[in-house]
Amino acid sequence: MAVVIRVLLVDDDALVRAGLSMMLDGVAGITVVGEAADGQEAIAAADAHAPDVVLMDLRMPRVDGITATRRLRSRARPAEVIVLTTFDTDENILHALRAGASGFLLKDTPPPRIVEAVVRVAAGDPILSPRITRRLMDRTVVQSGTYERARAALAVLTPREHEVALAIGRGRANAGIAAELAMGVTTVKAHVSSILIKLGLDNRTQIALLVHDAGLV
Repeated sequence: MAVVIRVLLVDDDALVRAGLSMMLDGVAGITVVGEAADGQEAIAAADAHAPDVVLMDLRMPRVDGITATRRLRSRARPAEVIVLTTFDTDENILHALRAGASGFLLKDTPPPRIVEAVVRVAAGDPILSPRITRRLMDRTVVQSGTYERARAALAVLTPREHEVALAIGRGRANAGIAAELAMGVTTVKAHVSSILIKLGLDNRTQIALLVHDAGLV
């Protein structure tokens, strides 16, 4: 049987939810299983529908998107979260990614790109809008001690894991890492899993952030 990606839509604007639902339900292999108008409703909806991917707005009443993302990612069966917002400040981007979001897209993202993001994130491949990626690459570390903490964290990795982490920081997918480092994709996945466990992280995006914080890319 073909795998169907279960999607939960979280946005306080009913028109946005309706538009996303119409778009995604028309795509083979994707089904919208529920909607929520704020972060509090999102937790209940996730309990009821067990989504694979959550499209999450940031600014909502009661419980905001960053708090909801953190709660969803801490569950026994965490859903992947793609933040879909109009607010692309550095603070929002970093807080969302550190909360465990696997993607960050702006609401003016073309529909095919949103569909691609859902499919890729469901497969474990994080995605950011090109504008967000550029800003993360260009930003400088301003928090006291961030550079040192990032370097110390990465020091626990083996040399091979360190190479994989750097490749993730440069935006490489598993196939690209495998070709670059002359190893099988299965081996790359094993290294990624080991890195996540050693560093206490939730996803590849957080590995990339750590590599950026360490000033290595």
